[in-house]
Amino acid sequence: MKQLLELLGFLAVVQGIMGLVGEFSDWNGGLVRRIGLLDGYELYGSLALLVLGVALFAAAESRKSG
Repeated sequence: MKQLLELLGFLAVVQGIMGLVGEFSDWNGGLVRRIGLLDGYELYGSLALLVLGVALFAAAESRKSG
């Protein structure tokens, strides 16, 4: 379970960073750009993914391995 939380946290952080880079550099990468519901709110969606990734890493650290 710990490894799954770490993997999901890593993916969320990477997608959040890709969304922020895409927001500030006109690069069309990342998951946030492809979700039509977030049109106009890509920056907030990317920040939310970063926060989610950090929270998932914290949850993984609080779990016992095994």
